[in-house]
Amino acid sequence: MLVNTKTGLLEGVRYLPSPNADIRPEGTEIDLLVIHNISLPPGEFGFSFIDDFFTNTLDFSLHPYFTEIRDLKVSSHCLINREGKITQYVPFTARAWHAGASCFQGRENCNNYSIGIELEGTDDIPYTESQYKSLVGLITALQSVYPNITRDRIVGHSTIAPERKTDPGFSFDWGLLTNLIKR
Repeated sequence: MLVNTKTGLLEGVRYLPSPNADIRPEGTEIDLLVIHNISLPPGEFGFSFIDDFFTNTLDFSLHPYFTEIRDLKVSSHCLINREGKITQYVPFTARAWHAGASCFQGRENCNNYSIGIELEGTDDIPYTESQYKSLVGLITALQSVYPNITRDRIVGHSTIAPERKTDPGFSFDWGLLTNLIKR
């Protein structure tokens, strides 16, 4: 897996552009990776609803939960589905709207300097082996371009927004991830 440094895109994965992004502040160094989870509807997997949500094309009439999120304009940089397939929505060079109100080690506005990766899942359902394998490959590719994303700068959404968020949840195996990544 390789990151094209000119485009900010992963080579060989599906790219589905999201409008929920903008330009990072000038001179910003990317040095944080935030892991999230998402399922739409909650607890259900395998639909195109996440793609639709991140690209502002979700039909809110298809499920009662969707009316609760109708005003949100969000996207991560990438999603890893249950089969381990990666979809990229925002170039890594751009600021994806994934973290919301957030702070890491005293620095606020984590969207400015982070990359957001969504795993299709929930806090309480174990993630798949394929997802961990793809996540490790993605992290390795990102670390080759953004060397300051080290093990201690790979965090959950719950770390940067603990009063609002719980993802990736207790079902995420941080020990496994730490053992699988090189640095």
